[in-house]
Amino acid sequence: MALKGTRRNDIRLIAGLLLAAGILALFLHFTRTNGGSVRIEQDGVTTAVLPLDRDTRQTIERDGDTNVLVIENGAVWVEEANCRDKICVRQGAIRYTGQSIVCLPHKLVITIEGGSDTPFDAQTR
Repeated sequence: MALKGTRRNDIRLIAGLLLAAGILALFLHFTRTNGGSVRIEQDGVTTAVLPLDRDTRQTIERDGDTNVLVIENGAVWVEEANCRDKICVRQGAIRYTGQSIVCLPHKLVITIEGGSDTPFDAQTR
């Protein structure tokens, strides 16, 4: 008899969690904003900030490490890299504020920063 009640409560808990996850996913989907620029950091130092609305292809080189960065149609991705795992290449394109691409072997971080339509004036770390 106690198992039946426990089972029913488990189902209610799982349904509640799924509902909460669905509401959170919808909220995040509808509140995301397109970025305005791309910040390129290598070994913790900002090396460039590029606009997302200007198509470009840039090769990032340092100490034999090479990444080819492409900005096109408001999105950015790493097209080529000479690191072993190529996770940065497989990640694909990003376009929304806060998204990033990381190449750990090359200590490279590419981050989308807010455009003019974002309600924030600054970001703190």
